[in-house]
Amino acid sequence: MAAEQLSAIVAGGGIAGMASAVALAEAGWRVTVLERAPAFGEVGAGLALTRNGMAAVDALGVGDAVRAAGYRTASAGFQDPAGRWLIRLPPERDGQAAITTIWGQHRQRLHAVLYQAATGAAGTELITGAEVTAVRPGQADGDRAEVTWQRDGQTHVAPADLLVAADGVRSAVRTQLFPAVEPRYGGSTSWRAVVPDVPAGGPFTAIWGPDAEFGALGVSDHETYWYGYFRHPAGAVFPDELAAARDRFAGWAPWARDLLAQTTADDLIRNDVYHLPEGPPTYATGRVVLIGDAAHACLPTVGQGAAMALEDAICVGR
Repeated sequence: MAAEQLSAIVAGGGIAGMASAVALAEAGWRVTVLERAPAFGEVGAGLALTRNGMAAVDALGVGDAVRAAGYRTASAGFQDPAGRWLIRLPPERDGQAAITTIWGQHRQRLHAVLYQAATGAAGTELITGAEVTAVRPGQADGDRAEVTWQRDGQTHVAPADLLVAADGVRSAVRTQLFPAVEPRYGGSTSWRAVVPDVPAGGPFTAIWGPDAEFGALGVSDHETYWYGYFRHPAGAVFPDELAAARDRFAGWAPWARDLLAQTTADDLIRNDVYHLPEGPPTYATGRVVLIGDAAHACLPTVGQGAAMALEDAICVGR
C-alpha cells in the first residue's frame, strides 16, 4: 500500500503528538490527532532543549521558528545552596558551543510552533474533546488497528494503519494494551514558574541541596523560568504555595531568593512528579507505537523529556 494511502491516528495533542503529526504528514500520511482536552495547548512553564532536541526540530523543519520562540543560552554548572560552585563548566570556547548551548523554551510557545506546522500540513485533522476509550492494536502485517473515542456524548470508531500513543505518562492507549504498567511517584514534587519582566540572567545554573534542586534559565529576553524540585510525600497541599516555596528555599543562594521574591502566586504551578521506571515490555505492538512520556516518562531532572519525545516523533515519521 503506497504511503499516500496510509492513515494514522495520533492519541494526544501535546508536544509529542503534534511533532508526530508533522513528521507523518511530511511522509505522506493522512493524520488525525485526538486530544482529550477541550482545546489544544500545553500546560506547564519552561524547559531546556539540548543539542539532540534542536536537531529534532530542525529535522521537522521548524528549527528556525523554535529558535525564534526561545532563548539561546548555555549550561554554567551546579552550585551548593550557598551559591558555591560544585561543578562549573568553562566559558564557551572553540568547538564547545555545539555541546554546551541549550535553548530555553516556554512550553506553550514550543507547542504553538508545532501546532502551527501541524495545522498547515496537508492531510491532517485535529480534533479536541476526544477521549480514547478502546483500542484494538491489529497486526503489523495484517489487520488494521481500531480506535474508539468519545466526543460530545457520541462514540466514534475508526480504523488506522498506525496508532501513535502520544498521550502522556497516564496514557489511555498504554493502559488498554499494558494495564499492569502504571506510573510511579518519583518521590518529589516541583514548583515551576515563568516570571515576566525579569531579564534572562546568565547561563542555566542549578543548585543541588539536601533533598532538593533549584534551577533557572531564560526563555526570552524578558522572562526567566525557574523550578524548585524537592522530596515530599505525594498529594501535598500547601495553603499558600508561594509562601511555602519561599520558605523551602530560604537561605539558598541570593539569586534563587531574588527569583522567588519576584514570583507572584499567579505565576506559580506545582505538580507531583511521576515516571515509568518499569515501562512497557515493548514500545510497538501490532500497529501501535508508544512514544514520549507514554513510553518512557523520565524524571524532569534528566532534562530530556521533550527532546526524547521530539526524537521519537522523527523516528515515527521515518
